[in-house]
Amino acid sequence: MEYEFIDDPITGQARAKFSLEHQLLGPWLETEIGHDIDKLSSVLAAVDAVSNGVEQELIVTGNEYSLTINRDDAIVNMNVMLNGEIVMPDNLTADALQFDFQDGVSCGVDDFRHLLLSWAKFTKVT
Repeated sequence: MEYEFIDDPITGQARAKFSLEHQLLGPWLETEIGHDIDKLSSVLAAVDAVSNGVEQELIVTGNEYSLTINRDDAIVNMNVMLNGEIVMPDNLTADALQFDFQDGVSCGVDDFRHLLLSWAKFTKVT
């Protein structure tokens, strides 16, 4: 999984850019974790609980994205996709255009833990 963190010169906010297959993780980090130490700690605790066998699977539901953690993977989904509420405008579907929504992305639990710790270091929420 390739990614980089940058400070947006316009907004001053931390941004996360990922390779195409993991790009949904960027907005998840920015939106659901941001600079909030409590949210970060909560997600790390969930990762540890599943990794240590205390829980089989945990779901952390955020405002825009949901995170599912199991023993092997961390999976981020857009909440709107989970609800089945994305509706394409008629003028787009009438032309039989195909859209590839990246509705979910997964990575290994160890890589995900490392990602969270790297984000914490970059945003200085440790």
